[in-house]
Amino acid sequence: MVSSIRARTAAAAALAMAAVLAAGGLWLHALLRANLLDNTTGRAELAARKVAAQLDSRTLPPGGRLPAPESGVDLVLVRDEAGRTVASTGTGSGDPKHAPDLAGAPRPGPGEDSRSAVLPPARPGGERRAVVVVNAPGAHTVYAMTVLGDVDDATRAVAIGLLAGAPPLIGFAAALAWWVTGRALRPVNAIRRELAAVTASELDRRVPDPGGADEIARLARSVNDTLDRLERSDARQRQFTADASHELRNPLAAVRSRLEVALAMGRPDRESVGAALADTERLQRIAADLLLLARLDGGPAPRSEPVDLALLAAEDAARRGGPRGDAGVSLRLDARAPVPASGDPARLERALANLVDNALRYARAEVVVRAAEHGGWRLLEVTDDGPGIPEADRDRVFERFVRLDADRGRASGGTGLGLAIAREIARAHGGDVRALPAPGGGARLVLRIR
Repeated sequence: MVSSIRARTAAAAALAMAAVLAAGGLWLHALLRANLLDNTTGRAELAARKVAAQLDSRTLPPGGRLPAPESGVDLVLVRDEAGRTVASTGTGSGDPKHAPDLAGAPRPGPGEDSRSAVLPPARPGGERRAVVVVNAPGAHTVYAMTVLGDVDDATRAVAIGLLAGAPPLIGFAAALAWWVTGRALRPVNAIRRELAAVTASELDRRVPDPGGADEIARLARSVNDTLDRLERSDARQRQFTADASHELRNPLAAVRSRLEVALAMGRPDRESVGAALADTERLQRIAADLLLLARLDGGPAPRSEPVDLALLAAEDAARRGGPRGDAGVSLRLDARAPVPASGDPARLERALANLVDNALRYARAEVVVRAAEHGGWRLLEVTDDGPGIPEADRDRVFERFVRLDADRGRASGGTGLGLAIAREIARAHGGDVRALPAPGGGARLVLRIR
């Protein structure tokens, strides 16, 4: 079974060359044969017409002996209306009555002065003959015959030459296709070997780029781009694992320490138990956020149903206690008209809540939540008057477990996952979240979906 691309290409090239040679050889053989037969018939007709002209002028030689024809014509004879041979270029015995049998030769029909045909061999193993029949004056008929031995020999030689030359040409086509395909696939083999050497501990390896703009070069670049994304994903996964371990280790250590102190005491005090409970709740929040991120990373697409972003923002403000937020900061809603969108209301509500929580954590006096439409996008903007986000960190704040404050926000209760969750929810809805500077200072987080 042919299993490699090189072998399949070589076989295809050989078959194509065989088909071309077969079609071309048959065409050449037929064309050569027809041309030689036309030339032979033309010479025979010319010889017959010369004899017919002699009959017209009544200048036939005595004894019925015609001069030998020229141009390779083998025999010319004249027959009368009764079919008797009255003149001939001669036979082996010199008697016109012993002229070759021309049974089957066509006779010109009404309105015709000549006919031609190829007669089969007179005996087994004999040669074919081309005969031209011309009407002559006095109800005579002139026959001119040429044995087709030379024509058959020439066409046979051409056929043998084509058959003898076909195998080397077919082999050459297969070998050339094998060599060209091997050179073309050499970069692919290099890519395959290098890709097979990539392991989890060597994600920094890249396949060789042969250069150029052909399909193999584009394949190499696509593979390298994929390896780049895989390496970045692996780095993010390792960082995420390290950050998650760090975030979980500290609350667990604190819970254990407080419980050990409480057990060492005769009667545990409420302060130790309350602190342990607060650390436990923090662990629960981190675990819940990690579970949600895992679902967003590999879960199905969010369900889609009509949702009003303005109403969503109003409900969030109402749950926080009206115009005064739960962090002692003024929370103001700017939604002058409904903003219809399509998405999962529960997840969009969670994304908005995370943005508002982040703004309340850093705002000095006021947080503004705005719902609007702009440029085909449905927007939820959360603006605060806090210290703002440095330009260099506006993309980094959406990474997991990233906090810009030095103490990683533990005092304020943040897990470092809220903005990452908001971004993943927005992306699942075909949008994104961006951090922009607020006009009067502070930060402006913009969630947009279609």
